[in-house]
Amino acid sequence: MNTNHIARIASLVGEPARAAMLLQLMDGRMLTATELARAGNVSAQTASRHLAQMVASGLMCVEQRGRHRYHRLASGEVAKVLEGLMRIAGNPPIHHTVVVGPRNDAMRMARMCYDHIAGRLGLAIAESLLAAQAIEFDGDGGQVTGRAPQVLQQWGLTLEPELHHSRQVRPYCRPCLDWSERKAHLAGRLGAMICTHCLDMGWLNRAAGTRTLEISPSGAQTFRERLGLDAWRRVTDAA
Repeated sequence: MNTNHIARIASLVGEPARAAMLLQLMDGRMLTATELARAGNVSAQTASRHLAQMVASGLMCVEQRGRHRYHRLASGEVAKVLEGLMRIAGNPPIHHTVVVGPRNDAMRMARMCYDHIAGRLGLAIAESLLAAQAIEFDGDGGQVTGRAPQVLQQWGLTLEPELHHSRQVRPYCRPCLDWSERKAHLAGRLGAMICTHCLDMGWLNRAAGTRTLEISPSGAQTFRERLGLDAWRRVTDAA
């Protein structure tokens, strides 16, 4: 056991600005260095130094998505350590959640992201399919599983044959980092198919002149039944 390394990790977590940054990531989100600088109430230069230290120590990792770099907790083990420290510390730490994405709550709840569903609803659908083991995400990639036809049938959908051997075919299933939730919703051909189905069934309606998706009364009932009450509450409750 390397006691020096243990002391190093403890000192990193023990600095207030770094602790504030780590706590912002406890909900599984991914945030930019600028957003984490706001969370730690430090300058961009200071935040960059802190983040580099935490990445090097294995507390955080960085993912490149397009032209942006996002930070997240390196593993569930890091989250468990932070949870343990929070319990020992007693009263929950007071910190302000970094708000990202659109300010309009209707857009935060459900909106179009190219041709698939984003926002809290898009995230809930993806999490439901992941929990049912109908899809799997692995980094920037994803795939459907043998359980997918049965699970999607509950939504009234029939899975299309996947064309594995053509590089020209759009990915069937892939994660897409959500602008407001900073977690992955479902994109690819399957994501587009689910979105089209929800629109065709009248569960969702496109608001004129905006990307916002309006949830109809029949859609609210369907999503509540398919996603479960707890997930539906997370969709409808403002963040």
